[in-house]
Parts: sequence; structure tokens; C-alpha cells
Amino acid sequence: MRTLPTAVSPVVAGTAIGWWQGRAPLHVVALCLVIALGLVIGVNFANDYSDGVRGTDDHRVGPQRLVGSGAADPTTVRNAAFGCFGVSGVAGLVAVAVTGHWWLLIVGVACVLAAWFYTGGRHPYGYLGLGEVFVFIFFGLVATAGTVYLLDGRVSAAGWAAAVAMGLIADGVLVTNNLRDIASDTAAGKRTLETRLGEPATRMLYAGLVAAVTVCGVLVAALSTWWALLCLLGVTLLVGAARIILGGARGMRLVATLRLTSMGELVFSAGLLAGTAIWAALG
Repeated sequence: MRTLPTAVSPVVAGTAIGWWQGRAPLHVVALCLVIALGLVIGVNFANDYSDGVRGTDDHRVGPQRLVGSGAADPTTVRNAAFGCFGVSGVAGLVAVAVTGHWWLLIVGVACVLAAWFYTGGRHPYGYLGLGEVFVFIFFGLVATAGTVYLLDGRVSAAGWAAAVAMGLIADGVLVTNNLRDIASDTAAGKRTLETRLGEPATRMLYAGLVAAVTVCGVLVAALSTWWALLCLLGVTLLVGAARIILGGARGMRLVATLRLTSMGELVFSAGLLAGTAIWAALG
């Protein structure tokens, strides 16, 4: 799945900040990874199921999905989603038991509900143009700041700046995905932010996200260690994707921008971690 980096990246970024703050136990990092992967894989299955049974994927431009293409039974895909949410839930329960931050169970329930109702239920918020808002909150703020909090019991200003950066890049993944699907989503009645904005404004939105991520990267470094500027290596990939998008790419050509955006997020977070490691080594 091309979106898996959106699960790993916030945990990597959160680990970098937790380490810089002074505490990053590896067993908690591992639990955070399981939580994030379970949620992201689960939401992919959930979207596959919900969009498939609604008929949204009947004329899909991108890679074929399991339900929409008829490759898998809808019930099987739905159960796979619930199974992934279950794995994430168990890991979350262990994480709060280990750290003592029991109130985070409420956040965990909210994450699962947000994952399911993105395209599931009678009034999915993904069909109302609110996908970017929830992705920013849960794939950025919650995932990154939540990791930092589980590791160290607090979130510094640098942690929040990193969380914003992760949320903005995750939004970039969604924007490029929905840009590709504007025609099919419009035909299916799926009113994403991109169908409302139209192609020209959506392309400019992506460029704006890249600019904002760059600012966040510099801000994280200013608030922690300047070695964290290594995160800007990820921005080079985002700039490459922006050039393709601003160049007017459509259809399957946008699959490359989805990959570049996902990898840009991963490299951005890895740059933060590498910068923190250098900072720690230099004492």
C-alpha cells in the first residue's frame, strides 16, 4: 500500500522529538508502530469496503480495489478492516497500561471511529469535503504528538511543529489521491474538497501544503536542534511531486505524485530522527 508511510512517519517523527526531549523507550515506540499500522491498514480496508459497496469505485482511475473490482467479497474486506482495528486497539491498550496514560483510550476510540466513518456510515465525512481536516488531526497531530506523549509524558513546541508538518504532508497524500479521482468522485456524488475546489485550485493547494511543510521543518529545527534540518531532504521529494501536479498531470500520472508524497513524509521524519541522533552523538 502506497499510504503505509503515513502510518510509520508520524511515529518516527514522534520518536525523534521524544528522544530530543529526553525519553524514547523502544518498547513503547514498537507499540506506537503497531497502533499506527493497524489503523492505517484498517482504514484502507474500510475505505475499500465502503466505497466498493456504494459503487464509488465502479469507474476508478487509479489502482483497482478489492471490492470495486470484484476481487474479494465485501464482508471479507470489512472483517479485515475490523481485524486491523482490533490489533491496533490491543496494542493501544498495552501502551496505556505500560505508560499509565489511561485517558488516551478515549483518543484511541476516536481514532477508530474517524477511520471507519471517513467513508463508512450513512453520512461519511469524506463525502462532505472534510477528509483533509480529519486526516490533519488524526494522521498528523494525534499520531505524532500522541507518540511523543506516550514516550515522554509531555509534548514540547517542537513536537507540535513536527505534528503539524506530518499532518500537512498526510493531507498532501489525500489531495493528490483525490485530485486524480475528481471526475469519478463527481460522477459518484462523492463531494470531496477537491471536487468542490476544482483542478486548478487543488493543484495550488498542494503547492501551498509543500510550502507550509518547509516552514514547519525549519521551525522544528529552530525549536530543537539545527541538525533537524535534515528533514528538508523530504521536501525535495514533495517539490518533485508539486512540479508534476502543477504541470497538469492527470489520471495514472498522479500515482507517481502519491508515491513521492508518501516517501517525502517518510524521508522528512527520518531526517528528524537522523538529526536527533547526530545531536545526541555530539553531546
